[in-house]
Amino acid sequence: MIPDGIDDEDKWLAEGIAGVQHHAFYMHRALDANNLREALKYSALMLSELRTSKLSPHKYYELYMRAFDELKRLEMFFKDESRHGVSIVDLYELVQHAGNILPRLYLLCTVGSVYIKSKEAPANDVLKDLVEMCLGVQHPIRGLFLRSYLSQVSRDKLPDIGSEYEGDVDTVIDAVDFVLQNFTEMNKLWVRMQHQGPGRIREKLEKERSELRDLVGKNLHVLSQIEGVDLEMYKETVLPRVLEQVVNCKDELAQYYLMECIIQVFPDEYHLQTLETLLNACPQLQPTVDIKTVLSQLMERLSNYAALNIDVLPEFLQVEAFAKLNGAIGRVIEAQVDMPILGAITLYVSLLTFTLRVHPDRLDYVDLVLGACVKLLSGKPKIEDNRATKQVVALLSAPLEKYNDTVTALTLSNYPRVMEHLHNETNKVMAIVIIESIMKNNTCISTADKVEVLFELIKGLIKDLDGTCADELDEEDFNEEQNSVARLIHMLYNDDPEEMLKMICTVKKQIMSGGPRRLRFTVPPLVFSALRLVRQLQGQDGAIVGEEVPTTPKKIFQLLNQIIEALSSVSFPELALRLYLQCAEAANNCDLELVAYDFFTQAFVLYEEEIADSKAQVTAIHLIIGTLQRLTVFGVENRDTLTHKATGYSAKLLKKPDQCRAVYACSHLFWVDDQDGIKDGERVLLCLKRALRIANAAQQMASVTRGSSGPLTLFVEILNKYLYYFEKDNPQITSAAIQGLVELITAEMQSESTSVTSDPFFSSTLRYIQFQKMKGGVMGEKYASIKV
Repeated sequence: MIPDGIDDEDKWLAEGIAGVQHHAFYMHRALDANNLREALKYSALMLSELRTSKLSPHKYYELYMRAFDELKRLEMFFKDESRHGVSIVDLYELVQHAGNILPRLYLLCTVGSVYIKSKEAPANDVLKDLVEMCLGVQHPIRGLFLRSYLSQVSRDKLPDIGSEYEGDVDTVIDAVDFVLQNFTEMNKLWVRMQHQGPGRIREKLEKERSELRDLVGKNLHVLSQIEGVDLEMYKETVLPRVLEQVVNCKDELAQYYLMECIIQVFPDEYHLQTLETLLNACPQLQPTVDIKTVLSQLMERLSNYAALNIDVLPEFLQVEAFAKLNGAIGRVIEAQVDMPILGAITLYVSLLTFTLRVHPDRLDYVDLVLGACVKLLSGKPKIEDNRATKQVVALLSAPLEKYNDTVTALTLSNYPRVMEHLHNETNKVMAIVIIESIMKNNTCISTADKVEVLFELIKGLIKDLDGTCADELDEEDFNEEQNSVARLIHMLYNDDPEEMLKMICTVKKQIMSGGPRRLRFTVPPLVFSALRLVRQLQGQDGAIVGEEVPTTPKKIFQLLNQIIEALSSVSFPELALRLYLQCAEAANNCDLELVAYDFFTQAFVLYEEEIADSKAQVTAIHLIIGTLQRLTVFGVENRDTLTHKATGYSAKLLKKPDQCRAVYACSHLFWVDDQDGIKDGERVLLCLKRALRIANAAQQMASVTRGSSGPLTLFVEILNKYLYYFEKDNPQITSAAIQGLVELITAEMQSESTSVTSDPFFSSTLRYIQFQKMKGGVMGEKYASIKV
């Protein structure tokens, strides 16, 4: 039956439309002939086509619209008494003699419209008569369309304030009663539609019912347009009667749609002043009604109202809007025991959005909403539903976006408690959101207590939760997460050294519990934050007598030693060595020789015991040499010890070229331009000669293994070092030594049958010497004896 139904419906619709057109044709002839009796006869026959029960609502609507268009023409005929010669009062009586009730009532509504317009009877009396007469049709679809027609023809004839149909006494209540009565009956018919077919096609019936919802909703729109419906009448009459019908119909579709209509069609001011009445109806709705959407729409409208009209904000406080909404949500959740967690959280997201827009200064309200969520989630397993998880993230993100200040969120006691109910992955997502908010708004976290709370919020990033292991994570994702934490550490600052030290200690405690894999990301920013504090305190070198021991560079360096030691013990020796050297340089600037020496000692220990890779050794030794060359705090003995160590390690590198470069780099340890006393020309010369020997050995080794000596780059590099010290007036570096080295390189190149110009580095060096000779002055005289 169902598969053939669509074809049958089309056939029945075509037959109905053909019948309407056939009878309408004869009705038009009668109208043209001003023949009232024939016009009524054929109009009744035409309207009889609407008595069918075979059509779906969609198809019935098409048929109804054909008849509706014809009724408009008939109404024009009824208005002109000169054409039919019958008074409107008699005509009103005459049409009631039609044989079938449906055509009779359509004709009655049509004539009734003309009757009201003639003003020969009070509008409220005619409307009351019409709305009660329509009770005669109880078939859901036929009754709905009949009453929709009544609403259509009467909407501009209601006895409203300022209307031409307003009576001598207060007739606004009659207009309201008429619309409410029509609305009530239409809603009953609409609800009954669900019982008009077998249960197996219930889904189809519900879809058909949904298509007709606007017929019922238009009544509420008409109510909202009545000028006489002021706040008092809305509060005392309109809203209670509409809600009574909504609650009593006990139909999910009707309740949801009508609540939505109430919120959309009536003014925001009315909603605000009748909030309690509207909210009290919500827990009485069917458990399956999507109440979260209804309440969310209500809160959105109210918050928009507040945003566009700042003057009304005191009214929100006066009516205690937040308390009422919060209480209503609690009652709805309690009443709808089967409400999924998604729905409940969505309600609180909407409430929080409302709060942040209407009461942004009331952090206690924000915390109350978060607290309600904590209560909701307590005792339940962590959220599995992805959509619910997104709503929790939206809930937690809202305060960050509103205040542009994460510090404000840190004052909310329930904020971290909500985060505890997120799964580990979502917890990390939320932690990233918090960090991004701090970075975007350049928020400075300035107390140890706030740091403690902040790191509790982002603990998903700084430690493994519930047995999860960092090794299981995607490498790229893990690196990005930890880089976020590193950026965050740079945002922790306070001008007060005592508080800043407390903050550093708090961060240290947190990151040390994060496992070895995270330390290479989190330790460096913490070290540099501590070094920033050291620079701030530069010049203090001991405890001051008093009740409290103040923050001093020494105390910070002790802390730094512990932090870097933790890093060096978990397979990141190269990074630890770099940080030790940074600390040594900072100690040098504070004039703390023993502290700087200790950091250098730690660096050398790491080099000896932990760094085995030859490339890493080369990098490390150059870092050591470069740092040591810049330090000025060491006495002769300590400096000699460290310099000896550096030169010794340089000569022990695996590859001869690396040895050579490290050894000639050590020459800078004995010649520092900006400090008196460290200008030991002899030891500079020793380093350079040693580098030459190593370069020569490397050349011979290359000749044995490859059959040719290869490029003379090392010799040219050493030549450039000679020129550097020659210009710095090192007495041990003479023009003869330079001349000899130039000739050595030239001879080597000739023995290899290579022209001087084929080596760009050497030819460029020779051009430089020539340039200095031609320059004249003191430098020209120095270079004059060198022949190239």
